[in-house]
Amino acid sequence: MDSTAFTANEPPAGKLAKGSARVTSSRTGEDNELIRTAAKVTRDLNAPRPAIYWADFLASIIVGYGALLGAIGSAKIGLAVAFGIIAILALYRAGSFIHELTHVRRNALPWFHFAWNALFGVPMLIPSFMYEGVHSMHHRTKKYGTKEDPEYLPLALMKPWSVPLFVVAASLAPIALLVRYAVLSPLSAIIPPLRKIVVERYSGLVINPDFRRKPPEGDLKRQWLACEIAASIWAVSLLAMIAMNVIPLRAFLIFLAVMSGSVVLNQIRTLVAHLWENDGEEMSVTAQYLDSVNVPPPGTLPALWAPVGLRYHGLHHLLPGVPYHSLGEAHRRISNALPKESNFYRSNHGSLSRLVIGLVRGSAGRA
Repeated sequence: MDSTAFTANEPPAGKLAKGSARVTSSRTGEDNELIRTAAKVTRDLNAPRPAIYWADFLASIIVGYGALLGAIGSAKIGLAVAFGIIAILALYRAGSFIHELTHVRRNALPWFHFAWNALFGVPMLIPSFMYEGVHSMHHRTKKYGTKEDPEYLPLALMKPWSVPLFVVAASLAPIALLVRYAVLSPLSAIIPPLRKIVVERYSGLVINPDFRRKPPEGDLKRQWLACEIAASIWAVSLLAMIAMNVIPLRAFLIFLAVMSGSVVLNQIRTLVAHLWENDGEEMSVTAQYLDSVNVPPPGTLPALWAPVGLRYHGLHHLLPGVPYHSLGEAHRRISNALPKESNFYRSNHGSLSRLVIGLVRGSAGRA
């Protein structure tokens, strides 16, 4: 794919962030001007707009499931593939709202959490409890980039084969999720030692293999159990219907392929969400921002591979309270308020391909 399609508003020559420059060193001090200005010019952008959330999510669900049915019902391979690609992109967008669920208060979007789980989380075997209570740790100043961060791996410092393995492993996620909910969930209900393992190691969307999750408490515990029971019933029922030929094997395989495609696409996006250069030390807020990636307009393809505001991942780490639909305006305002030599522009990157190539080259250089 032509990387020029991802071109973003880049700072002047020599200002673009480069992984080899180690701009994310834990020794990077705070850029107080950047932090103050960002907060000041975006104060009125923190309120989520329910109409946008509902319209965007429901449209993604309708297109995604409609295209999935089209792929299953198409006799021609070319048409089935076309429908499958549309289903992957639309359902990937619908699934990306799980990120918003962790940052937006439930009372700000009444019934949205329930609807997301009912229409996507449970059917796709990725209920929101697998992200809620986990993702927040990634935003804690003293945990980001450390061994306690569930969503961080120093990929740029690891062996070159770590990068492709990171993506290949994601393709097997649908099978792993089926085993998690159809087998492990029911068994763990009657085997306490297994339940401890399931909760600690198989109940979070994490990439840090050393992370162990603590048992849920309070409201999260009740929501967790409700979603897990629903997902388990769905997974067992799905396998039973396939075994009895109620659902044709071909339809099931297409469903798995679409699920796998969406997860792989998200994994590729995760691959370029950060520069992954921290070696486990605590980082300043500015260093965390510089280790994160923005791919702003005028490129249009990031709207597909980094939807629901994820193209502004660096800005999100700087302003986690700004809802996805306001991140573009926030980026524009901050760009207008800060000089071109500001650290703000160092988190802007030009393309998906350049980021991936830079990551691979960085790891290869340390092999």
